Amino acid sequence: MAGLPGARSVSPGSPPALDGSFLLSPLGGLMCAQAVLGLLVWSLIAATTYHLHAAYGWVMFVSLFFWILTLLFLVTYLLQLHQKFYMVPWPLVLMISNAVATVLYLTAFVTSAAAVQPSSWRQWDYNRRAAASFFACVTMITYGVSTFFSFRAWKGLGSNAATSQVTDRA
Repeated sequence: MAGLPGARSVSPGSPPALDGSFLLSPLGGLMCAQAVLGLLVWSLIAATTYHLHAAYGWVMFVSLFFWILTLLFLVTYLLQLHQKFYMVPWPLVLMISNAVATVLYLTAFVTSAAAVQPSSWRQWDYNRRAAASFFACVTMITYGVSTFFSFRAWKGLGSNAATSQVTDRA
């Protein structure tokens, strides 16, 4: 996979190998941060009486869906499975997923922040919902930054047609 940090050549018949260098790359670090922050968002919402408010159902759906999807991508890249399924354009898939996550987390953040009511009859629900709104905002930012890095990986990390043709012939 050109453009992805830690990308090594793996033969299709070999068993999956752990790629620890991926965690040190910007995309790997951001995926780990997204997994932790997404877990915070949905666990904080789940610890409240979110079923009484329809707005929190949307926040719960977005945070849980993208938390699972991020974990799947993280495992895929950690075990270098993206090289075994080389016919899938992984940088493009990752970029689209991150862009969609950014937009949907924006809606979840706004929904969650608008639904927080300081006059709640249960103070711990207010605190958890306010914290979930904050972490939804931070998670949205990490998905936005990850969209930028995955866009660069999809485009080849700043290389252009002239440099790629010169290096291909050498």
